[in-house]
Amino acid sequence: MVRKEIRIGYEEYASAGEMSPEDHALCQAAVEALEGSYAPYSHFHVGAAVRLSDGTVVKGANQENAAYPSGLCAERTAMFAAGAAYPGLDIVSIAVVARQDGRICSDPVAPCGACRQVMAQYQTKSGKPMSVILVGADRIMKFARVDDILPLIFDNI
Repeated sequence: MVRKEIRIGYEEYASAGEMSPEDHALCQAAVEALEGSYAPYSHFHVGAAVRLSDGTVVKGANQENAAYPSGLCAERTAMFAAGAAYPGLDIVSIAVVARQDGRICSDPVAPCGACRQVMAQYQTKSGKPMSVILVGADRIMKFARVDDILPLIFDNI
């Protein structure tokens, strides 16, 4: 037997103002996307924004439904909207933020497994890394590629 480890590196910021202008703008777009959240059951609002290879930003927000699990997460809403409206462009980055009790969560909230797998598929499709930015009120975490939040990606393309 050989014991091995998977190490994950990321950048941490105290605020979006420390980030590059394009990442700062993407974080702000994710915060703006919170306004489109429909979360009457969980009261957990999530906004996401993706940046495409030409600089276009597409927003998404979680959409709940009484017939659970018919709703959809913010991350997939944004990615699917981008994929449908801009099929020839790659997603190069995604930012995600959550709000509860009227305030952005102090710590970043990580995407669910289904959203991570969809991110992985779009990254694999493009053949280039997709960065993932998780926004919290007290800190922001930036991962260089989806593999960093979903090691051992299922890839059947």
